[in-house]
Amino acid sequence: MSNNNYILRVTIDESVCVGAGLCVLSTSDVFDQRDEDGVVKLLQEYPDQASYEKVLGAARKCPSKAIKVEQVDGKAP
Repeated sequence: MSNNNYILRVTIDESVCVGAGLCVLSTSDVFDQRDEDGVVKLLQEYPDQASYEKVLGAARKCPSKAIKVEQVDGKAP
């Protein structure tokens, strides 16, 4: 999925996160969890291309579908 014409933008919906932690296990440079309740924290809204496959996999595996990934044209702000 490495194509320089687009980037991935990641968003999370904390209100539906169940704290399973699968995202953190697969991509800890992009996701973390809050200590108090395990809810996902987003570390990188625009991850680097080397992380794209892992980020997409984390979104697919998320049991509550709290992770959204969209393709954006251009460069990260």
